Amino acid sequence: MLPALHPEASVAADYQQFLTALKGAGFRGDIETRYGHRINYATDNSIYQLLPQAIISPKTVADLQVALQLASSSVQYQQLSFSPRGGGTGTNGQALNTGIIVDTARYLTKVDVVEPSAKTAVVQCGVIKDALNDELRPHGLFFSPDLSTSNRATIGGMISTDASGAGSLVYGKTSDHVLGITAVLDDGSLLETAPWDAEARAKLTGRGRQLAQDILALCQQKQEQIESRFPKLNRFLTGYDLKHCYDPQTDILDLTRLLCGAEGTLGFVVAARLDLTDIPVQRVLVNIQYDSFDSALRDAPSLVEANATVVETIDATVLGLAKQDIIWHNVAALVEPEQTDSRFDGINMVEFAGSEEDVAAGVDALLARLDTKPSSILGYKVCRDLVSIGRVYGMRKKAVGLLAAAKGSRKPIAFAEDTAVPPEKLADFIAEFRTILDREKLNYGMFGHVDAGVLHVRPALDMADPADEQLLYRLSDEVAALTQKYGGLMWGEHGRGIRSKYGPDVFGELFDDLRQIKAWFDPHNKLNPGKICTPLGSDDQLLPLQTKSRGAFNRQISPHSREEYERAIRCNGNGLCFNYQKQSPMCPSYMASGDRVESPKGRADLMREWLRLLAEQGIDLSQYPPKPASVWERTKNSYRNGDDFSHEVYAGMQSCLACKACSGACPVKVDIPTLRAEFLHHYYGRYLRPAKDYLVAGLEDTLPLQSKMPKLVNALSQNAIAVSVIKLLFGYVDAPALSVPTLQQRAPSQPQSIKQLEQQLHRLNEQERANTVLLVQDPFTSHYDALVVEQALHLLSKLGFNAILVPYLAHGKPQHIKGFTNLFKKTATRTTEVLNRLTTYGVPMVGIDPAMVLTYQDEYVESLGIKAIKFEVQLLAPFLLSHLSRWQAVPTSGKKFRLMGHCTESSVRPQGAAEWQKLMSHFGAELNLVSVGCCGMAGTYGHEVANLEISKQLYQMHWSGPLYQGDGEALVSGYSCRSQVKRLDKRQMRHPLQALLDLVE
Repeated sequence: MLPALHPEASVAADYQQFLTALKGAGFRGDIETRYGHRINYATDNSIYQLLPQAIISPKTVADLQVALQLASSSVQYQQLSFSPRGGGTGTNGQALNTGIIVDTARYLTKVDVVEPSAKTAVVQCGVIKDALNDELRPHGLFFSPDLSTSNRATIGGMISTDASGAGSLVYGKTSDHVLGITAVLDDGSLLETAPWDAEARAKLTGRGRQLAQDILALCQQKQEQIESRFPKLNRFLTGYDLKHCYDPQTDILDLTRLLCGAEGTLGFVVAARLDLTDIPVQRVLVNIQYDSFDSALRDAPSLVEANATVVETIDATVLGLAKQDIIWHNVAALVEPEQTDSRFDGINMVEFAGSEEDVAAGVDALLARLDTKPSSILGYKVCRDLVSIGRVYGMRKKAVGLLAAAKGSRKPIAFAEDTAVPPEKLADFIAEFRTILDREKLNYGMFGHVDAGVLHVRPALDMADPADEQLLYRLSDEVAALTQKYGGLMWGEHGRGIRSKYGPDVFGELFDDLRQIKAWFDPHNKLNPGKICTPLGSDDQLLPLQTKSRGAFNRQISPHSREEYERAIRCNGNGLCFNYQKQSPMCPSYMASGDRVESPKGRADLMREWLRLLAEQGIDLSQYPPKPASVWERTKNSYRNGDDFSHEVYAGMQSCLACKACSGACPVKVDIPTLRAEFLHHYYGRYLRPAKDYLVAGLEDTLPLQSKMPKLVNALSQNAIAVSVIKLLFGYVDAPALSVPTLQQRAPSQPQSIKQLEQQLHRLNEQERANTVLLVQDPFTSHYDALVVEQALHLLSKLGFNAILVPYLAHGKPQHIKGFTNLFKKTATRTTEVLNRLTTYGVPMVGIDPAMVLTYQDEYVESLGIKAIKFEVQLLAPFLLSHLSRWQAVPTSGKKFRLMGHCTESSVRPQGAAEWQKLMSHFGAELNLVSVGCCGMAGTYGHEVANLEISKQLYQMHWSGPLYQGDGEALVSGYSCRSQVKRLDKRQMRHPLQALLDLVE
């Protein structure tokens, strides 16, 4: 039996005909109908899952016009639907639908015009918010709505949901900063909006003129109802903003306000003219700690009255999860109270931004009040530098993802998490909200914008449990009623989407007027149907709150597989892996291709669907395949079975560098390399493995033999004929040369076997053991960069240690990367037995290469279980830091270095760079840390012919510039990274330990 494609994998006939016609109509963008890609676009950051028929990515505005013109040209296409998608970070399914998804983020990414003097910019819809601000920063300007998803949210998405975030009390919502919009309407025509007075309206032509006349008449007729129905809330999101699109005092009509927040239901925003804000001269952040979250909420109004720019809050649940994340080491000193034994259950983050005088006055007044604090306030910390402020906000922005990292099958999820009430009523509202959740015995986390009365409340539910799914719907209705009781709104920040069912209760008789607007703009209901409202006069329905959820699909996966492959199930679509920033280590393959299937989210989606398709056919992964097929069967399978969805999963996994960056940088730690290894194990139980995989899997075992004749091996491997043969047979290029002299020749006095090592350790007395350290080898540094190992021994000796080299032990990481999970387990078991035995001598063990050392703490534990691992191998820097008091600090020498960190370590153990920095400083040198992404080598990845171009692309993207910028020698901690620089730039880079040795000597 095979995990065959689902029947829905076939594109419906009417859509297929349209897509075929689209290709011949001059559409130059991408058209994607592969099932795996459609599965990826079936989810966003919400609980929902809707499979689209296709994804189109227009390269130009004209492309989108062609598509919509074609769709309106024939009656047979009237039932087709189109939904825009930007960053895919929406929490309410705004970007999901069962028709055609229009990916506007792939190509429409230009900043067309920046006018510093006018403080405006014209941008395309696919520009990412942080990318725009990077471009504006040299002009002293920024686009002010501050989202937690700002490093992947697009301007088009922000406009479509009228997004806002921190500081909205001062900076407002997105709509407050949009001066005009270019939109493509349902018939493919363009609409250019701007504030129109009577004279400007008279000059309009075509649909724009008709729409202006209709909307104007509606607004004039319904002014009284609009004024009375729309509550005075900073975060009142209407969808179609009748309150602000017409000003009866000035007789100005601006359809921009209708399109902001319309979620693509009236037209597709393709470009916008934006109002920009001066970057504040001064910023200060005060983090106030409280004994309870209720105390933090009740204190918030007084903080708002202090004229603060931002007042954000975080509860104990989120703080507790942050403490378990790699981000905490950067922020603990900035947010924790001095008395750590005090009950610490919430913080308010209060920022003052503006002129130096105004900020100083605001901060001084607040601190004077805090110094006479009530008992509920435990203390405060003040951040006056941008780096510290950025770190705290980084933790706050990661809060959404951190909540999803909670243990257990119940995860805090979004469905009623952006309620808005008047700020002065927030504490009482939340008290009732908590009563509802406590009644159901639910765990939950809270954080948000107390200055605007918006709090993100995420109860923990298991959507794969039918009872929890029904509970969600009941809770949603209760919370909606509660918000109305307090004069608030169910959706205060994240849009309406599939929560649009509450619209009639909120808008009353005006709801039919919203439907009339929808009918004028989109009479056939083809633009993102089911959201906001349906056209007046149609029988179409809104998407129900009970729309198919991701949990309902997960429910179909066997309990065993859900537990075994929980990494894939836990992905909540928060999209941090779409981070555009080049210095981010996550995710290099996605950065190179721009294909969202080749992201951690995309690959997790593929795995989830693969598991579901297996279960649909009654196959539990513990029995798939029942036993590895014979070579003959695997050969036959490789030439048929084209409907096996495994092939799409395989294709999506192939470009993964197995760098492990996602396992640290992803808030929910999806860990795609581990999933990939497990998938490949099953896949190659049915299909034929390529020869190159066996070459990699056996490399560690052959290296000791090769090192016995390194010159001969090098002569053969570097020979042009041999290079061609290796490339042809195995698909590998640029094989590195073995070190000459070898490590054994460089360190001849070191033990040659484990038995000799144990005898040597046995002879040591207690005092000698206390001063001994074992250096554990890794295969690549020892055999291809032996000088580094030799100098590590020399450094440890210079620092007063008795340094002993552990004889070579196979490590197994290459086997794990290629999915030889059984072979890896055998290797890990053998190595663990030896290292566990060495641990009994009470001598510390250290390693050099971050990727290899971290494998002992990760893949070994995963494969063998935590109880099997008795040993600990530390990285060199933290080991030396733990003994820093042994050596006298050296005066500053003036020497400067720069550290290019390893991407795995940067994600999984980011404090490593700061440890080297502290060591260098102690010995008199300055070490600056360079933020870089992946170098593109990642073990043997960069040597594979199929990956060569991506490997080079990543190096050019992340490394080739920073390598030559800044003062001092660049140091590189990872062997793969040094190998890549040597290959592509012909430079031999040094490990930081080598520079430290120079300082010590």
